[in-house]
Amino acid sequence: MPPPMHANLAWDDFRLVKAIADHNGLTGAAAALGVNHSTVFRRLGQIEECVGQQLFERRKTGYVATAAGVEMAALAARMDEDVTAFSRRLAGRDVAPSGELRITTTDTLHQNVLLPIFADFRRAHPLIRLDIVMGNQALNLSKRDADIAIRASDTPGETLVGRRIADIAWAIYGRTDDGVSAEEIIDPTLLYKRDWVALGDQLSHVKAARFVREHVAPERIALKSSAVLGIAEAVEQGLGIGPVPCFIADQRPSLMRLLPPNPDFSTGLWVLTHPDIRHAPRIRAFMDFCGAELARRRALFEGTG
Repeated sequence: MPPPMHANLAWDDFRLVKAIADHNGLTGAAAALGVNHSTVFRRLGQIEECVGQQLFERRKTGYVATAAGVEMAALAARMDEDVTAFSRRLAGRDVAPSGELRITTTDTLHQNVLLPIFADFRRAHPLIRLDIVMGNQALNLSKRDADIAIRASDTPGETLVGRRIADIAWAIYGRTDDGVSAEEIIDPTLLYKRDWVALGDQLSHVKAARFVREHVAPERIALKSSAVLGIAEAVEQGLGIGPVPCFIADQRPSLMRLLPPNPDFSTGLWVLTHPDIRHAPRIRAFMDFCGAELARRRALFEGTG
């Protein structure tokens, strides 16, 4: 008896069906797969002939998966996850601390703390190459968008492993040259009558940003910034007072605390990786080295140094 026609299906066939389902049509699928439109059209016809069923309904609004198409796309997604997991497990079997290490972190941590740590790590492990991805959005360590995350967060991710190094404290800072008046010392609410700088809408979820919105009149906010570093630099330039992480401001002699660190502003500092690669030599070497170096700076992060 000849084998069923579906026995001839290949992994690429599943990927193509998933791409069409994900993009609701051939054009987006072709772009995602890096092939032309006619190739996707021809291959879909061959796959449907092979399985003996229609996988998509052709509508004016796009391609809509039939029950068979949905099942095939779902199977492709599971296969993709299995391949990704296998890749992570292979990466976890490195025999020596060498190769490339992709690290995601924020520009504030990179510029104010991490760069000298990275330099010391490279001197200790010259065979490990660092690929640093900076941004406020967390990359997906499960998909190996990055190997390690150095992250300021209260919710670091349930699927990740690592350690909480410290609390990142924030306080209200102004220019040292401007000082603070005797009246403001007695009644700190008078500070709300000064000009302020604040985090922009992109960082409105940050606790310190909510504090400014709740306590400072909009007309007193002289400048908003989409970057935390921009706030520190704006305060230095005399545009206003504002909330800054202590590990940034306390390293700048031109800035002084106007109020003590507010515990409601703080977030955790984490070094994280995926459990499948945690025992890889290059991962373990970096986690141990960086974790120890950051822990030595705990007082700086917590505003007690």
